Amino acid sequence: MSLEVFIILAIGIFVGFYVQTVVGFAGSLMALPILLFKMELPDAIAFISIFYLFSSVFLIIKEWQNIDRKIILQLALTSVIGVVLGIVVLSYAKPIILKRGLGVFILLYVVYVSFGKTKIKLNKSGVIGFGVMGGFFSGVFLTGGPLYVICVENTAHNIKVFRATMIGVLGLVTITRVPALAVSGILNLNHLKTALFVFPIFLLAQFLGKRTFTKIDEKLFKRSLMLLLCISGAIMIV
Repeated sequence: MSLEVFIILAIGIFVGFYVQTVVGFAGSLMALPILLFKMELPDAIAFISIFYLFSSVFLIIKEWQNIDRKIILQLALTSVIGVVLGIVVLSYAKPIILKRGLGVFILLYVVYVSFGKTKIKLNKSGVIGFGVMGGFFSGVFLTGGPLYVICVENTAHNIKVFRATMIGVLGLVTITRVPALAVSGILNLNHLKTALFVFPIFLLAQFLGKRTFTKIDEKLFKRSLMLLLCISGAIMIV
């Protein structure tokens, strides 16, 4: 890996996990467009998945008591199926089509977050469908979070349970995705070795993100984030 690519990787991981720590979402949506300046989508997915695994293990242990394990069980099988399907598509689809698809997904996500005021109510079959789609987009783009939000909102009784359950769901997806990426050949030993050199940057991003969360105006930050996501989504499409 050249120095230029390594710097882009470090910047992408820092920005993505800094944002993830501050607002609790959109880490991969911020990191992916940066990484795609200098690497192919499968490599970018592999690197971000590794750092999501580090983050998920720590957060699940910390939030275990607050996780609604019933919804985790409901989404487990469907999410695994979706992740496998997503990784198959990632392995064989044309990169330019996937990049444009990512751009469309980012813009739809911004519209949903900005204007979606009404919660979507799901029955059992609806939860299954959203579980498969969430796993699929997590396998292809690491962006199944918005779909899982809709599922978890149906059962979470308060914000604390909602946040913890989202951590649990995304952790389950990550733990499934990393071995699947390794089996498919998308993630290899070189990715792991490089990730170790970037790991201090990842820790710094989380540390600064926690410090920022206690001081920043969250509404202003989220508005700025939505603007940046719009720009990155448009770049991916063009």
